[in-house]
Amino acid sequence: MKSLLLVSLFLCLSPSLFAFQDLENVEIEIIPVNGNVSMLKGAGGNIGVLTGDDGIFMIDDQFAPLSEKIMNKLKSLSDQPVKYLVNTHHHGDHTGGNGNFKKEGALIFAQENVRKRLKNDSMVAGLPVVTFDENINLHLNGNDIMVVHVHNAHTDGDALIFFPQSNVLHTGDTFFNAQFPYIDLKSGGSVDGDIKAAETGLSFINEKTKIIPGHGGLANYENYKDYLEMLKTIRRNVLNAIKAGKTEAEIVADENLTNEFYTDEAMKDSFINGPKIRKTFYDSLKK
Repeated sequence: MKSLLLVSLFLCLSPSLFAFQDLENVEIEIIPVNGNVSMLKGAGGNIGVLTGDDGIFMIDDQFAPLSEKIMNKLKSLSDQPVKYLVNTHHHGDHTGGNGNFKKEGALIFAQENVRKRLKNDSMVAGLPVVTFDENINLHLNGNDIMVVHVHNAHTDGDALIFFPQSNVLHTGDTFFNAQFPYIDLKSGGSVDGDIKAAETGLSFINEKTKIIPGHGGLANYENYKDYLEMLKTIRRNVLNAIKAGKTEAEIVADENLTNEFYTDEAMKDSFINGPKIRKTFYDSLKK
């Protein structure tokens, strides 16, 4: 699982390497979530799917070579096409299939900064057609879907998607379940924004809500609360170290700042390991 996440995130940072990766053996797995909402796992960010007579509403689409597999898997959930597609942010493991689904008739939605970033990438096909600044609501398949922009969290274009009637939240990459987060500072992300995003998500939901994270397994309210507490605690620890005059090198090397949650040994093979998360927090908070 860790190696697959590593490949997925490496690809989202380096789309030019896409052609050299073999995704033939990736299997798309359907995980029932609640009612007519499902989660699809493969390679890349978790996909959310809402089915019904209005057509399939889908959240994110992983990598382009997986589109056919995803479409075939969706046939076991619905005989309807993907009519609506929302990108939670611009990274390639969430938007790589845009062009393929657009060709099949999907209308793509995203926050304005997502379109701007995708438009600047010459390799991207399938730009969002409908963009929004803050929020947009869609009324489909028995749900009053809330798509809410959270500022400068994982990136500068993140959106949370909440299905109130189904009681399901998709967080995009503002929530990595059971692992350290990836906060893309170069794309406008920030520690404080990621904390605010989790607080915003928690404000929508209750203890029975099912949560589809950007990466990791299907989550619940307590998992999400624990993630927020981890972010706040690491922020406090790193900020105190900065105030105490610790250098960047000392903070990056100090496992005590983060090992309450995961030890460096436990996370050594993860895309975001102990030293990387401490550097991310240092760089974000030092600003």
